[in-house]
Amino acid sequence: MTSKNKLKVIELFAGVGGFRLGLEGWNGFSSSSGYKEKLPELFDVVWSNQWEPSTKLQHASNVYEEMFGVEGHSNEDIAQVEVNSIPDHDLLVGGFPCQDYSVAKQLGQSKGIEGKKGVLWWSIRNIIAEKENKPDYVLLENVDRLIKSPATQRGRDFAIILASLADLGYVVEWRVINAADYGMPQRRRRIFIFAFHKNSALYKKYSDATNWIAKQGLFASAFPANPENKVKNSLFDEEANFITTQFRIDGDLVEITNEFNKRTGTKGVFENTGIMIDRNVHTIKTIPHFDGQQSVLGDLLVNFDEVPESYFLAESEIGAWQYLKGAKREERKKSNGEIFYYTEGPMSFPDPLNKPARTIITSEGGKTASRFKHVVMHNQKLRRLLPIELERANMFPDNHTASANDTKRAFFMGNALVVGVIEKLGLTLSKLIN
Repeated sequence: MTSKNKLKVIELFAGVGGFRLGLEGWNGFSSSSGYKEKLPELFDVVWSNQWEPSTKLQHASNVYEEMFGVEGHSNEDIAQVEVNSIPDHDLLVGGFPCQDYSVAKQLGQSKGIEGKKGVLWWSIRNIIAEKENKPDYVLLENVDRLIKSPATQRGRDFAIILASLADLGYVVEWRVINAADYGMPQRRRRIFIFAFHKNSALYKKYSDATNWIAKQGLFASAFPANPENKVKNSLFDEEANFITTQFRIDGDLVEITNEFNKRTGTKGVFENTGIMIDRNVHTIKTIPHFDGQQSVLGDLLVNFDEVPESYFLAESEIGAWQYLKGAKREERKKSNGEIFYYTEGPMSFPDPLNKPARTIITSEGGKTASRFKHVVMHNQKLRRLLPIELERANMFPDNHTASANDTKRAFFMGNALVVGVIEKLGLTLSKLIN
């Protein structure tokens, strides 16, 4: 495909480039092949932005520039970037932070946002709104709790995002995807939001909400699923009845902030799969369908003789790890003197090598014992995972982040996404459009 036929992409909240790797590959090679096979040239990232607030050293941006070059890359607060300085594009992508998206005032007044990082969603919205040539497509990633936040008005934040996109002329579909459910090497559950404009080529193929959710849409095509209550012998059932819950998101954004799901706010209204058109929501709980090969943690490990001694657990440290990962029911005291019992269940110790890795979190790095860090048994010795193994769990190229220290590299991977998910969505999107 010639460069003029590629979809032009801007990557926001770029981190160390997970979306870019999924769409462009690494040096043209695909993550799903372990970077051994060529990926079709379908996308061209023409502009990117990565800015970490509250820190002088921009570690992620530095890695991004080292791997992809400085041309078209912005390392400044996205809220301060002039929209007219951002190139026109066909597809906007980003894994934006999940904070507070509620509207405190009208949008034109002091950004109108509650929450220090809530403005980051509005930065996306404002780029789309202010662009005369709006992107045909938007693909976003976030933590799955987005569809149930905040606790007092379940789904309000998601409703604000959906309504914002609807008011800008988009149809929006979403799916909560666990990468491991589709053969990838990490149990990382995230919500993916895909919006297509009513002027786009894809909208011309839109039929109705039920068919889109069941067969025709981006997520149904890339990651097949069945209704939760219509699974037959774990095989995809083409006759499955996708009966959705339907409702409408009414009111302006301020009204949604104040009133959405207020009466039954402790019960969520959005399921893990759905679509919204003209503010009319169709949503259903689905179960993934996959019958391919499963990647597991054991596939990611380097050779034993490549592991630095500092990654092995000393005999004196094992007790602390066992305690933190073990089951607990302990008497504790609140600040007011009240006694309560703290309980938590056991975690596998060490992590099983015949299952996908658990979700990597930002505190994965460092030697300190932790309930949530991975520990594996390697040649009869317990050890932590290396940064290169964490990269493999996210389907990044080996040593993609090698210019940073090990703790930062683990932090990057805790913030990253599974590249293979984006690759599959990109290939499927191109096929649907064409």
